[in-house]
Amino acid sequence: MNATAAVTGTESSVSWVERVAARVVLAAMRRWRAGALTLILPNGEAVEVGDPVRASEVTVTIRDWMFFRRVLAAGEIGVAESYIEGEVEASDLVTLCMVFLRDQSLAPHRTAWTLPARLWHRCLQWARANTLRGSRRNIVYHYDLSNDLYRLFLDDDMLYSCAVFAAVDEPLEVAQRRKVDEICRQLDLRPGMKVLEIGCGWGALALHAAGKYGCQVTGITLSDRQLELARERVAAAGLADRVTLELCDYRCAVGCYDRIVSIEMFEAVGYENYAAFFEACNNLLAPAGRMLLQTITVPDQRFDAYRREFDWIRKHIFPGGLLASVAAIIDSIRRHTDLRLEWLRDIGPHYALTLRAWRQRFLANLPAVSALGFDARFVRMWELYLASCEAAFAVRHIGDAQLVLAKPGT
Repeated sequence: MNATAAVTGTESSVSWVERVAARVVLAAMRRWRAGALTLILPNGEAVEVGDPVRASEVTVTIRDWMFFRRVLAAGEIGVAESYIEGEVEASDLVTLCMVFLRDQSLAPHRTAWTLPARLWHRCLQWARANTLRGSRRNIVYHYDLSNDLYRLFLDDDMLYSCAVFAAVDEPLEVAQRRKVDEICRQLDLRPGMKVLEIGCGWGALALHAAGKYGCQVTGITLSDRQLELARERVAAAGLADRVTLELCDYRCAVGCYDRIVSIEMFEAVGYENYAAFFEACNNLLAPAGRMLLQTITVPDQRFDAYRREFDWIRKHIFPGGLLASVAAIIDSIRRHTDLRLEWLRDIGPHYALTLRAWRQRFLANLPAVSALGFDARFVRMWELYLASCEAAFAVRHIGDAQLVLAKPGT
């Protein structure tokens, strides 16, 4: 059915604002050439949008006309929030996210419609700045939700970062352990080396570096719940004499270390703090020391625009978060340290597999998620978070870089 006709024929209870919003949004979606969708409108009408030559990839059921108001006001953020509120459903959420990523026409353009949302989101960004106090608040928001929640979908070692798979059907536990050991080998760890882990999570890498490689590991985190469980695991492994874990911001860390490792913590630093982060690492690293940084990235060409924008994941999942670009990292290292780039690879395709495993485990454990006190809105938000990230890595919209940096010295 024609989109305009479908809206014109809607019931009288639909407000004029919703009618206008539906016309504008549907008109934009009909111009898509990156995919095709079947929309089921709240009045039951079916509307085909997107490339008319392609078969529909997903059926999207819109249960409330509020969906169109949200999208008109906030673009991609509005789509996500409508899904979180249960106003829209999809037959295949990951594929729907891929279609949205391939076509960016629903980005929040600068119009009178989007001004209130843009002002509000700018205020949120300002309020969530990664100051010493702000960083702690931002980390606690996400990582202190519940250790039991993370146990439900992570591997046995509780690694909350990209695994490295030898095959698409390899168990997550095997792929995660491979990733950890590859990092240790890239750092050329040896017995007695002093290692600093910035963002130690639940302690998996610290335990591996101390237990298998005989290193003295100091791990720092801003999450109380991560620290509590990580310390329990260290004690249970009998490695308390080799592993020290602290509640500490990287800006407050002291000491001299042979190796530094940071796995997907850099997303919480913020562009304005790149210099402070790398200066701290440079000062903490001993002469001839090495550092491995793993971080999620956006393409260099998009980074300047991306860091000035706002998205639903930064609003609802990772406050204060910002993905990096390899070029921005290298530029900051060049300007603020004497470190040199020694090795680099992108493991982004492995993240799609990692997220698929997490999402499948999360959905398989929904009764347990509910038993922990998380409601249906939280479940929809986290399902969308995991699905949209899987889609973003699958279409190479984002990547995951591992960099080894070396400090001069003998």
